[in-house]
Amino acid sequence: MAAVDAAKVLPKLKSEVATLSQISENEKSGFINLVTRYLSGEAQQVDWSKIQTPTDKVVVPYDSLAPVPEDAAQTKKLLDKLVVLKLNGGLGTTMGCTGPKSVIEVRNGLTFLDLIVIQIETLNAKYGCSVPLLLMNSFNTHDDTAKIIEKYAKSNIEIHTFNQSQYPRLVKEDFTPLPCKGNTGKDAWYPPGHGDVFSSLKNSGKLDALLSKGKEYVFVANSDNLGAVVDLKILSHLIANKNEYCMEVTPKTLADVKGGTLISYEGRVQLLEIAQVPDEHVNEFKSIEKFKIFNTNNLWINLQAIKRLVEADALKMEIIPNPKEVNGVNVLQLETAAGAAIRFFDNAIGINVPRSRFLPVKATSDLLLVQSDLYTLADGFVTRNLARTNPENPSIELGPEFKKVADFLSRFKTIPSIIELDSLKVTGDVWFGAGVTLKGKVTITAKPGEKLEIPDGSVIAGKNITAPGDI
Repeated sequence: MAAVDAAKVLPKLKSEVATLSQISENEKSGFINLVTRYLSGEAQQVDWSKIQTPTDKVVVPYDSLAPVPEDAAQTKKLLDKLVVLKLNGGLGTTMGCTGPKSVIEVRNGLTFLDLIVIQIETLNAKYGCSVPLLLMNSFNTHDDTAKIIEKYAKSNIEIHTFNQSQYPRLVKEDFTPLPCKGNTGKDAWYPPGHGDVFSSLKNSGKLDALLSKGKEYVFVANSDNLGAVVDLKILSHLIANKNEYCMEVTPKTLADVKGGTLISYEGRVQLLEIAQVPDEHVNEFKSIEKFKIFNTNNLWINLQAIKRLVEADALKMEIIPNPKEVNGVNVLQLETAAGAAIRFFDNAIGINVPRSRFLPVKATSDLLLVQSDLYTLADGFVTRNLARTNPENPSIELGPEFKKVADFLSRFKTIPSIIELDSLKVTGDVWFGAGVTLKGKVTITAKPGEKLEIPDGSVIAGKNITAPGDI
């Protein structure tokens, strides 16, 4: 960071940010605060020798949690303390969609958001409680979401939306806010990561409103994680043990080697991200031997504690610099992650949950898994089919022809049966008929310039297919 002289940059930046009429005073001060911390070069790396593996007291095994009493009145009392908050700021652009990612259809014509609403409706109806749903939007998703949620007006849940902060992108060369360079479009701004959830809850007035209704805990999760459903055992444990913060972690597989992990560090539990790892220890960080768990980004947090820490300006999460290019200009976005806040809360823990609580849909290969017979759907809950004996999901690699949701859907007449599939790799111009079954390790490769159609009803078991004759 030596290239930028903070003493010169900051006064100029403050006066430029003051002229931005598109954002609130809270956003201006939050942004200046973030840049000031970044320029001060706060140490991001950890002292490797001080890292300790957390004990079962710090990362509690899920199986050790007490069962929830079957008394419906007690369960209602528990649930009436809860708020569900879904991070809804992301667009579906990587999957070729416009608008919020949460409105991509997942199963039976239902979107992520439909499933979330159905789950909470089911809970509220079953226990006579009133768990509200909060959606944290970004300026990218706010308008669309406002229209979309009109269809839930008659449901038995309160749905609230609020926006996370809107910050100006910084021109890397001279640390000028991009909007001050004459770019007044949407791409001059960015939402500063989900670590912003705490201050945005407070600034929007939602935090005080929830506390005044007797709410105590918020369950925060990504809207695209189909496994992130309300879990009474976790909620009950946190209330009984007065844990201010809980991060759900789950055992790492080779697909998750870059995910953040929990460590004990100087007497507190802390999130360790790959960006903080000294170069010479990166391979050790990625190994499954030493760091066996990773962060699912399912977080349970005490609302009173959020209020205390935000008001004291005590949540100084590690800053994640995210370089981008906008119309040929190199810009910088400074972001934070909600999981990194764990070290500021008292009596914070991790809970090592089953893998079923982590079912994110980041690409069409994930969509194939959740739309297939590998999962069943009931009351908004997507559950693993018991007919699958292998605890691991099949690994699926689809070529670029399948990247966009519309293309993906057009290339399958129906989603194949994959109960007995170990792995699937598809390359080239491949089209699937109806009622196809895939088993074992399957590779399907269309030769360049050729279209390869898999006929209706085909059963392909442990084969490498490059031509119709191979089927």
